[in-house]
Amino acid sequence: MDSTRSVARRRTLTALAGTAVIAVAVQIPATAGSPTVSDSRAGGSSAAQSAFSAAADDEYYKDAEGKTGEELKTALNKIISTGATAISYDEVWDALKETDKDPDNAGNVILLYSGASAPADNNGGGEDQWNREHTWAKSHGDFGTATGPGTDVHHLRPTNVKVNSTRGSKDFDEGGEEVEGAPGNFTDEDSFEPRDEVKGDVARMILYMDVRYEGADEFPDLEANDDVNNGSKPLHGRLSVLKKWNEADPPSEFEKNRNQVIFDKVQHNRNPFIDHPEWVGEIYK
Repeated sequence: MDSTRSVARRRTLTALAGTAVIAVAVQIPATAGSPTVSDSRAGGSSAAQSAFSAAADDEYYKDAEGKTGEELKTALNKIISTGATAISYDEVWDALKETDKDPDNAGNVILLYSGASAPADNNGGGEDQWNREHTWAKSHGDFGTATGPGTDVHHLRPTNVKVNSTRGSKDFDEGGEEVEGAPGNFTDEDSFEPRDEVKGDVARMILYMDVRYEGADEFPDLEANDDVNNGSKPLHGRLSVLKKWNEADPPSEFEKNRNQVIFDKVQHNRNPFIDHPEWVGEIYK
C-alpha cells in the first residue's frame, strides 16, 4: 500500500528469510515473517498475496479517506467498531488456534514472543503450556477478561505461560536482560522488549486498542502514551518506541493473514495499522 512497508527491519530482521504459504480454512495464502521455527520458509514470499484487495480496502476505509490526526482516528474508530463481533474469553482459545496457526504444521500455533511452534491443544496454565497473552495488559484500564477489550483477538496472542508471566503487565520499551525461554526478548523492572521479528506486530496491536476503545460501551478510554509504569491507568507505553517499531518491522505476511482471518471468521473487523502502517505517523505526530 505504501513505501513505508519496505522500510528495512532493524537488527536481526535482515537475516530473516523465512516465509511459507499458509493454507487456512478460508484458503488465504500468506507467508510467515514472524515465526522463526524453520528456515524452510525461504523463497515462498513471491507466491503470496494479500486476500484483502485494493478495491476492498478502498471500500472498507472509504470514510477515512483524506483525513489525518484526530479526524482520522475518529473515522477509524467508527469503521472498526461498526459491525464488530465480540467473543467470550473461552472462545478465544479456538480463535487463536486459527489466527496463529503454524504455516508448516496446522496442528500447532506460533508463540508470539519465542517464535516457537507449540501444539495447539497444549493450552492451559502449566509452565510448559501456552496461554492467552493480552498484549495491551488487561490491568491497564482494569478491564480484565470482560467481553470486549478483554477478549479482542486483535491483541490476544498465544505465548508460553512462563514467558507471559515474565512480561506481566509491563509497558513496552527497550532494554533489560534477555528473557529465559524467549531469546531476543528483554525485560527490566518496568518494561518488556519483544524480539525484533514481532516489534511491529506489538506496536500495531497496542495502537489498534488505542483507536478501538474510546470510552464507549462502559469500557475505558484506552490511550497510548510515552510513559512506563502506567499501572492500572488506561494507558500503555512507550509510544515513541512503538512508533519506531512500526517503521522498523513492517507487517509480515503472517500478520496480514492473521488480520484477514479475524476479519473473515472471528470479529469481522480489521486492524487498520496492518493494512496501513503509514497511518501511525498520521495519527501519532
